[in-house]
Amino acid sequence: MPATAEEYLPGIKWDEPQYVTPGEPHQNAPSDATILFDGSNTHAWNNAATWIIENGCLVVGKGMIHTKDTFGDCQLHLEWSSPVPADGTGQGRGNSGVFFGPYEIQVLDSYNNKTYFDGQAAAIYKQTPPLVNATKKPGEWNTYDIIWSTPRFDKAGQLTEPATVTVLHNGILVQNHFELLGDTPFNRPPRYIAHPPDLPIRLQDHRNPVRFRNIWVRKIRPIRGKQTHQPSLRDGQKVTPLHQTGKN
Repeated sequence: MPATAEEYLPGIKWDEPQYVTPGEPHQNAPSDATILFDGSNTHAWNNAATWIIENGCLVVGKGMIHTKDTFGDCQLHLEWSSPVPADGTGQGRGNSGVFFGPYEIQVLDSYNNKTYFDGQAAAIYKQTPPLVNATKKPGEWNTYDIIWSTPRFDKAGQLTEPATVTVLHNGILVQNHFELLGDTPFNRPPRYIAHPPDLPIRLQDHRNPVRFRNIWVRKIRPIRGKQTHQPSLRDGQKVTPLHQTGKN
């Protein structure tokens, strides 16, 4: 996040996430995915005029970009690479971010680069560090696979269901169905402010030329079924479903 005169401090002294060397997962967009960036154009994004395409990669320009489409519950895949040579320290090195509306999963060069742990790569910004640090060397490609569940609000604007997120960083689980405390600002505690369930996905400009590639998203829709007959065993004996017995 950009530096301001005030900074929100959660007041938690986190243990340092253990460094884990990631493997080499290979990801191709599934057939039902919406392609957000395939290396050829920025047609899926608003405010991307100053973000350049270089060798099939999208390089951070001026200002945050956001998708033209909106998304609620979804699966997002993207790949990112921090600048080479590494320049700066802490939050000033390879900094960007992936946002679902006002909620950020941090992008940062966290390879041999110490910063506050709830602000390193794959952290939920100012809320929780990743379970481990799976960041690759500057110039190498990191993958994020993110399962996002959007928060729900009632008609009065009161929160009824918080946002949750699961994140795999280079194939390693780093956020396990984490329940967000609210949005992720730099200068105040998190809070929920009512909004529609579907919001744009955003990528952050933090004045570092981070590169992105292979960005796709799948909307998550609940599977549905229609009961056509009473449950039974193969011999025809009827079975009473648990929800009809009061047992669980």
